[in-house]
Amino acid sequence: MNFYHKLQSVKQRIKHKLKLSRRKIDFIIIGVQKSGTTALDSYLRGQHHQICMADYKELHYFDTDNLFTNGQPDYCFYQSFFSPKKSHQIIGETTPIYLYWRDALKRISHYNSDIKLIVLLRNPIERAYSHWNMSCDNGKEDLGFLSALKAESARAEKQAPEQLRTHSYIDRGLYVKQLKTLWQHFPKNQTLVLKSEQLQQNPQQTIDKICDFLGVEKINNVKPIKANSRQYPQTMSAEDRQYLINVFTPEIKDLEKLLSWNCSNWLAQNDN
Repeated sequence: MNFYHKLQSVKQRIKHKLKLSRRKIDFIIIGVQKSGTTALDSYLRGQHHQICMADYKELHYFDTDNLFTNGQPDYCFYQSFFSPKKSHQIIGETTPIYLYWRDALKRISHYNSDIKLIVLLRNPIERAYSHWNMSCDNGKEDLGFLSALKAESARAEKQAPEQLRTHSYIDRGLYVKQLKTLWQHFPKNQTLVLKSEQLQQNPQQTIDKICDFLGVEKINNVKPIKANSRQYPQTMSAEDRQYLINVFTPEIKDLEKLLSWNCSNWLAQNDN
C-alpha cells in the first residue's frame, strides 16, 4: 500500500470514528459499586452479539466535574470511547458511581433523557466491608474497618463541599435517597433495579430480564461469571456487623417498602 492509499485509509478510519462519536449511548449500568457490576459488564460485553460496551469499564465521564464546568460538555469525546459494529443494536457502559455521584444523574438526563439505566443493589453491610477492603488494597485506607466507619462523617465534612469518593462506606449504601433522585430525573420504566444476589445465584434468569428490559435477544446458555471474587484476609467481626446492622436497619426497612422487596437476610448477624 503506497502513501496515498495509507492516507486515505487513515482518513476513512477517522471519518468512521467521528460518525460513531455522534451516536448516543442507549443504556448505562449506573450502580452500585461492589455489587456485581463488573460481572454484569462482562456478561453483556462477552456473551451478547447485539450489545456494544464501552472500550473499557468505568469511563467516569458523568462524575468528572471539570468536564461540565465550561458550558456545553463534549459528548463526542464521551462517545469516542465506543466502537460499535454493524451487528450491534445498542450501546452501553458501566460506571457504578453514577447512581451515587451528586450531579451525575442530572448530567445523564441532559445527555439523553431516553436512556435506560440498570442498578444492582447489594446488602449495604457487605458492600461497605468490600469497599473498605478495596480501599486498603489500593493503599487509600490506613484505618481499621470500624474506625473508618466512625471517621466517615468527619472525613465528609473535611471534604465538603466536594463529595466524598474513596471513604464513603456507609453513604453509598443509603440507597433510598439515591433511587429517589434517580426517579426525579427518569421515569421508572427506564430503570431496572435488581438485587446483586439475583445475578450471582440465577444468572440466566437475571440476564434474561435485563435483555428484555434493553429490548435485545436473550442469551442462550448464559455462562456463569465470577468477577473480583476473592477471600478477604479476615471476615467481618460480629461487633462490626452489629454496628452496621444498627446503622442500616431503618434504611433497609425503607428500601423494602420502596421496592416491595424482602431484605430480611441482609440484617442477619451471619453473612448470607
